[in-house]
Amino acid sequence: MYSLIVPIYNEEDNIPVLYDRLKAVMDQLGSTELVLINDGSGDRSLEMIRALHGQDKRVCYLSFARNFGHQVAVTAGLNFARGQAVIILDADLQDPPELVPQLVERWREGYSVVYAQRVKRRQESWFKRLTAYGFYRLLQRLADVKIPADTGDFCLMDRQVVDLLNAMPERNRYIRGLRAWVGFPQTGVKFERDPRHAGEVKYTFRKSLRLAINSLVSFSIVPLRLATYLGLLAALLAMAMMVLVLYWRLFQTNSPLDGFATVVIANLFFGAVQLICIGILGEYIGRIYDEVKGRPLYTLAEVAGFEQLP
Repeated sequence: MYSLIVPIYNEEDNIPVLYDRLKAVMDQLGSTELVLINDGSGDRSLEMIRALHGQDKRVCYLSFARNFGHQVAVTAGLNFARGQAVIILDADLQDPPELVPQLVERWREGYSVVYAQRVKRRQESWFKRLTAYGFYRLLQRLADVKIPADTGDFCLMDRQVVDLLNAMPERNRYIRGLRAWVGFPQTGVKFERDPRHAGEVKYTFRKSLRLAINSLVSFSIVPLRLATYLGLLAALLAMAMMVLVLYWRLFQTNSPLDGFATVVIANLFFGAVQLICIGILGEYIGRIYDEVKGRPLYTLAEVAGFEQLP
């Protein structure tokens, strides 16, 4: 049995085409369930999901009580998915459903994780392509585990891997990093990413930046070491400045660098270093705070379709 997981957030324009293309894939695969997660949509997405469940019992769905975010929606889908192989896709059709059989084929060859790896991003701005390219390479260099470059959440995971992810209690989740952390044989299938079919982009620059920071903090302590290095650099510069100021005071009393401007610049520099270090510490402490509260990852307002296997 296969499980297809698709988070939904204000995707009413994409749902009909998404279902038609996924239906063709499900008919090809055989025993399959489609798990749709309504992430607090404000449009007709939930109504359309209910209608799909009514006409096709292979469609199961969860509806959050509010918007909890894409990574939490994927996590909820993993919690409820029942298949031996679980495939995660986005609802905007940038992840082509027609690639799923290729992922399944590699899984049958013995790979526990088969991720889709982008070789081209169609109709995306140069800024988006440049920042994405730089981020994945930076993450590879800094992360404690090897996270494949140019990969998103579009992947197939074996039941064993899904069970391990479900057993992880952490709240600030970065799925593509967690699936790399668990290990097991993994491989990629290359594809060209299509443009969004309809609607507005959900991962804005702000959300993408937040996800990038979360991934770095979750899988690397290098930012903490960076704070230490910045502190050491500031201390060395402070000692050098102290020697220079004493030299100017004793031997060059008319030096233009000995005065108010020098003091202001030094204070601004060391103040900036301190704020950066405090900010880095704050990111880690904030995640500790989230973890110790022990709140559930999400709250469900509606669940349907999981009463029996399709």
